[in-house]
Amino acid sequence: MTNVILHDYWRSSSAYRVRIGLNLLGIAYQSVPVDLTLGAQRAEGHLRANPQGLVPVLEIDGLRLTQSLAILEYLDETRDAGFLPKDPAGRARARALAHAVAMEIQPVCNLRVAQHAVSLGGTATMEGWMKHFITLGFQGLEEMLAEGPATAFCHGEAPGLADLCLVPQVYNARRWAVDLTPFPRIALISSRMEALAPVAAAHPDRVRPGI
Repeated sequence: MTNVILHDYWRSSSAYRVRIGLNLLGIAYQSVPVDLTLGAQRAEGHLRANPQGLVPVLEIDGLRLTQSLAILEYLDETRDAGFLPKDPAGRARARALAHAVAMEIQPVCNLRVAQHAVSLGGTATMEGWMKHFITLGFQGLEEMLAEGPATAFCHGEAPGLADLCLVPQVYNARRWAVDLTPFPRIALISSRMEALAPVAAAHPDRVRPGI
């Protein structure tokens, strides 16, 4: 049995990107499901693993790591994963693309944030909220991608940190019926990623408990 443990929720974007990273590196792991819909993230046992009450949590190398981007950068640095370029300018651009998803789009589209916004009343609906902010975020991201060279992936010819963030966000866009037609580069890069076996294996439909 592997000594790598991932505390995971099948539909979590943050956990999804870490699953992709682990799979690309060929790192086998034991999944410990944390059902966010049942409030398992607030259970005492999980709070001992992550006081924030969030997923993912990765237990590896005798460490207990939280926050998906920090986890992926740790894997990059300790496994020479190539998720970030070697040159400072390249790293800055790759991080900017990743952060445009992970720090701009995802937080406002987090389920607990959207549910709270809708609960305040007014005309907001869950689908309308998600469509608005994903579309707004993708408009900026598409332009950021267009400013760079026409590479196979977000930054370069191999999957990197930004690509690991992009795939889960495109999954969510499709879930909420966002029209991807205005975002051809985003759609193309995501389709290239999804065609890779390690990425496909991380898809929520492949890891959902009980399937």
